[in-house]
Amino acid sequence: MAKIGLKHIRNFFFLVSFGLLVFAGGYQTARVQNGNVDNAIVKKFVGSPTDGAVTAADFSKFWEVWKRLENSYVDPSKLDYAKMTWGAMKGLSQALDDPYTQYLPPKENKSASEDLNGAFFGVGIELGYIENSLGVVSPIANSPAEKAGVRAGDLIFNIKDEKKNVDIDTLKMSLPTAVSYIRGEKGTPVILNMYREGAPKPFDVTIVRDEIVVPSVELKFIEKDGKKIAHLELHKFGGRTDREWTAKIAEIVAAKPSGVVLDLRNNPGGYLDGAVFVSSEFLTSGVVVKQEGRKSTETYSVDRKGSLTSIPLVVLVNKGSASASEITAGALQDNKRAQIIGDQSFGKGTVQEVQDLADGSSLHVTVAKWVLPSGRWIGKEGITPDVKIEDNFETKDVDEQLDKAVQTVLQ
Repeated sequence: MAKIGLKHIRNFFFLVSFGLLVFAGGYQTARVQNGNVDNAIVKKFVGSPTDGAVTAADFSKFWEVWKRLENSYVDPSKLDYAKMTWGAMKGLSQALDDPYTQYLPPKENKSASEDLNGAFFGVGIELGYIENSLGVVSPIANSPAEKAGVRAGDLIFNIKDEKKNVDIDTLKMSLPTAVSYIRGEKGTPVILNMYREGAPKPFDVTIVRDEIVVPSVELKFIEKDGKKIAHLELHKFGGRTDREWTAKIAEIVAAKPSGVVLDLRNNPGGYLDGAVFVSSEFLTSGVVVKQEGRKSTETYSVDRKGSLTSIPLVVLVNKGSASASEITAGALQDNKRAQIIGDQSFGKGTVQEVQDLADGSSLHVTVAKWVLPSGRWIGKEGITPDVKIEDNFETKDVDEQLDKAVQTVLQ
C-alpha cells in the first residue's frame, strides 16, 4: 500500500462500516417483469460481479422483498427509503460475521470521526467486542465512566435511558448503534447493565454524561531514589497525536531524565501512521509491523530519526491496550528495545480500511492482519508482558504497575 494509504487505515473499536450506494439508485430504474428484476439493470449500478456472485446472488429476490414491503406494510409513512437502503448495506457487511467490517450511514460516520479528532458528550467508554459480546475496551482517563468504576474488559448486557425511552439488550448490537444509545445530552444519566469477570452476577452502573475531551498525550515526572523518570501517557493515536507527542518529547529531552515509562494502558488504538511515528521515537531502525493482506504484504519500518533511541525504556500495557498501542508495544518488545509490564493486552489484530463515500457515509472493511516483526499475530493473543503484574483496584492510591515500571527502568 502506498504511503497515502496510511491516512485511510484506522483501527477503531467504536467505528462501523458501510456499503455501496447501489440499491437505492438501482431500485429507481429496475424493471420488474413477472416479479423478476432485470439483473442487467443491477449490473449498471454494481458493475460486473464476480463469478461467485453471479452464481450465488439473485438480486431479484432483494427487489421482490423491497416491493412487497412497499406494497404491503401497514404504515406507508414508515417506508423511509434511505433507512431501508442503509439497513440493507449494514446487513451486507454483517453477513461476513466480522464485527469490525461494518457500514456507517452519514450521521454515524460523522459521530465516529469526532472520537479521534474532537470533543463530544458521552460517558467516556471505548467500545469493542469481547468474544462477540459488546464490551469495554477501555474507559477514557478522567471520564464519567472511569469515575463510576467501569473497567477494561467489562461486558455490557443492557443499555437503559428513560429520557430516550431506551431499554435494550446489546446482543448482536453494532458498535455505532451502541454508541448512539450511550451518548446523549450533558448531565443526563444512562444505566449500563454490566458483567465483570469474577463477579457473582451482572450489576447496574449509572453514569451521568459529560463533555469528553480526550488529550492524546500527558507527561509527568516522577522522582525516585534521587533520579527523575518521565511518565509519558499516550491515550490514543488520533488526529492530533503527532504534534502533542512532539511537544512532550521536547520537554523530556530538556529535562534529561534517567528513563522513560511509556504508558499505553487503556489506549484503544487509532491511526497506523501514529503507531509507526511513536515507535520510531525509540528505535534507530527495524520493522515496526507487517500488514498481511489478501494478496500482498506491506512492511512498515522506522521512518524517522527519533530523540529517545538510547534512554532506558519500559512500556505499560493492560486489557485496554489495543490495536495501534499493541503494534507499538509489540514492535518495541520484538526489537528488544523495552520491557513490557502489566496485563495481557486486548488482542485487536486486524486492519480496517475506511472507504469514504460521496454522501458522507463510509465502509470500514477488514483488509489485513497486523503481524509483529517476530511473526506474531496480535489478534491471536495480544501482547504478553515480560513482567505480568495486576493493578489492584482496591488500593486506589497505589499504582502497582507504574511502581514496578519505575523500579524496572532504574535497574
